[in-house]
Amino acid sequence: MKSLFRNPFILLIVVALLWGGNAVAGKLAVGHVSPMLLTSLRWLFACVFIVPFAWQDAVREWSLIRQHWLTLFLYGALGFTTFNALFYWALNYTSAINVTIEQSAMPLIVFLGNFLLFGLRPVKLQMLGFSLTLLGVLITVAHGDLSSLLSLDLNRGDALMLLATLLYGGYTVALRFRPPLHWRSMIMVLAFFAFISSLPFSAYEYMAGYTIMPDARGFGVVLYIAIFPSLIAQSLYMRGVDLIGGNRANLFINLVPVFGSVLAVVILSEEFKTYHFLALSLVVGGILMAEQGVKKSLAHKSVY
Repeated sequence: MKSLFRNPFILLIVVALLWGGNAVAGKLAVGHVSPMLLTSLRWLFACVFIVPFAWQDAVREWSLIRQHWLTLFLYGALGFTTFNALFYWALNYTSAINVTIEQSAMPLIVFLGNFLLFGLRPVKLQMLGFSLTLLGVLITVAHGDLSSLLSLDLNRGDALMLLATLLYGGYTVALRFRPPLHWRSMIMVLAFFAFISSLPFSAYEYMAGYTIMPDARGFGVVLYIAIFPSLIAQSLYMRGVDLIGGNRANLFINLVPVFGSVLAVVILSEEFKTYHFLALSLVVGGILMAEQGVKKSLAHKSVY
């Protein structure tokens, strides 16, 4: 088991699977629990589940947590709360397949952020791989009709998902600045700040009359999301970033649409259209090409 936790590729594939399931769960929640309340309940239950395991770590590292509380709050508020609020809101207007494919735009944000802030230059194959991925995302956003991009005739859900993707890409870049906390206390603190920062969203939703209290299905979705995409996937993702860096780790998010699309077809009976197949082919080809570029670059450096 310890050897598996040291293998970044297995960890990040599991992350992609769980996040693909998150889109399906979010779609199942539509009409059974409102998106902002879902976000708040997600992080509330995540806190409840993680506290027994992380409390001693957090107490031991309290001085470090207090010193970096603002950074940690921003991680929780932007990377966790706002991303997920936009994510679940988007699913009210577009399909789970679209949402998972559109997440593949994240590497662009990570590449650009790492280049602008740290001068990290992607190799040529990485850029070519990213370009294929971006084309796949654009085809999905345009629902197979790229001319709609020129007229800005975009589905509201797709636009919301692109904004969410921008936020999480920025969060991935910013993880470089996180304090050296144990992963358990890190997740506990971020889940707590995510819950606190989600309350204004839920309050606004309630005052606007849009709140839907969870029924049996809604409650089941909340539990699934709190345990798997929230606690387990976020922890494994941080570990993956530690092992191979943000640029390479973020590429594995491109596997999210593969798992998400399969789950959406099997569980939600969503229609898998020709442009989805084309987009997924570009996304998968992009990640394989980019990873190959990294391997060649590392091999070249080892020779010299």
